[in-house]
Amino acid sequence: MATDFLAATRSSYDRVAADYHEYGLAEMARQPVEGAVLGLFASLVAGPVLDVGCGTGLVTAHLHRLGVDIAGVDLSPGMLDVARRTCPDVNFAEASMLALPHADAAFAGVVAWYSTIHVPDEELPTALSELARVLRPGGHLMLGFQVGDQPRHLTSALGHDLDLVFHRRRPDRMAALLADAGVPVHVTTVREAQEGELTGQAFLLARKPA
Repeated sequence: MATDFLAATRSSYDRVAADYHEYGLAEMARQPVEGAVLGLFASLVAGPVLDVGCGTGLVTAHLHRLGVDIAGVDLSPGMLDVARRTCPDVNFAEASMLALPHADAAFAGVVAWYSTIHVPDEELPTALSELARVLRPGGHLMLGFQVGDQPRHLTSALGHDLDLVFHRRRPDRMAALLADAGVPVHVTTVREAQEGELTGQAFLLARKPA
């Protein structure tokens, strides 16, 4: 059920928030492909952007530094506490991507950076439909996720007990689901796993028809 995965995801990230932020900073420093993909997204959006599943605000802050007018939402109050300290000039709100607290077509861009990975298959169309709903016609959507077919259940990391399921998915399948949600993909970037990673990484750039 949706409430089960939401509760497990929220409590897990609450426990790991501070350590996750430090880990994420180090990871971002060694990811030039991700930086280039986010830079492309930033260059295309013209108007407000929503970072859905923003976590501790790592990507939010990066896009903010690139001049993007951005806000963030996340399920975890603990992650949001860190995000507000990381990026005090940005508005952050607690929310589930299954029911975003925003009006239709409120944003010129939406980024979901490794946040759909915890959404079970049966709830994924709802999540993608919500991303599409708050996106303006002509707006851009950026999705990042791990490539694969089998989920991974993580029970501990960074010295904390966790209950997180990571759903790895194929880019063509995610592109088909985005098209069904009304946001067809026009750029697909896939990089192979680097040292310390178990899977490749995919980045889809989609655009809602004007």
